[in-house]
Amino acid sequence: MAPNDEFIREVDEEYRRDQIAQIWQRYNGVIIGVALLVVIAVAGWRYWEYRQQSLAQAAAVQYEQALSLSREEKSQEAQAALEALAREGETGYAQLARFRLAAELGQQNPENGATAYDALANDASLPPVWQDLARLRAAWLRLPAGDAAQVRPAIERLAVPTNPWRHSARELLGLSGLKAGDMDYAGRWFDQIAADRETPSALRQRLAVYTALVAGGPVQVTQ
Repeated sequence: MAPNDEFIREVDEEYRRDQIAQIWQRYNGVIIGVALLVVIAVAGWRYWEYRQQSLAQAAAVQYEQALSLSREEKSQEAQAALEALAREGETGYAQLARFRLAAELGQQNPENGATAYDALANDASLPPVWQDLARLRAAWLRLPAGDAAQVRPAIERLAVPTNPWRHSARELLGLSGLKAGDMDYAGRWFDQIAADRETPSALRQRLAVYTALVAGGPVQVTQ
């Protein structure tokens, strides 16, 4: 390296050091403040992650305990456990608890369970896919004892090709046709089940029974 180049480099480095020193003197408070904010933000994020993980683990244990009570046919205890978990509302398990609680109520009284699902279907804080699931389950509970036509409006829009619950929705709509003796309506939905390549295998097996019922026509009740 030539002497002139070396001299220029040293002068340039000295200039940069002076510039940095001046910047530090002028803005050291701001720089330290920003650094502290970064440290606090990172620490806060880590704490939030830890808290969420702890809450999720505790909720998972509570949810499993509630399911165990249900399997042991301790309905009242299971409902109390699910209600407590649903009230917490800080984890996804709280929403699962609300769905499971509706199912528990439905086992004792279908309309009470359907009403609980209605509340979930109308809860705007839930993702639309969960709201649709609640609508579907409410309809399943109401179909056996209710007017078949009454369950259809809320379910027909779930039977479209893009909806993840379309298979169950189409099955329910087809069954509503069978219940009402409307074989044309039932057959239309069963045909859609047959044509959908993604129809689950278990549903295809049931479809054989459904199509046979449609082919047999309405049951004539004799006095």
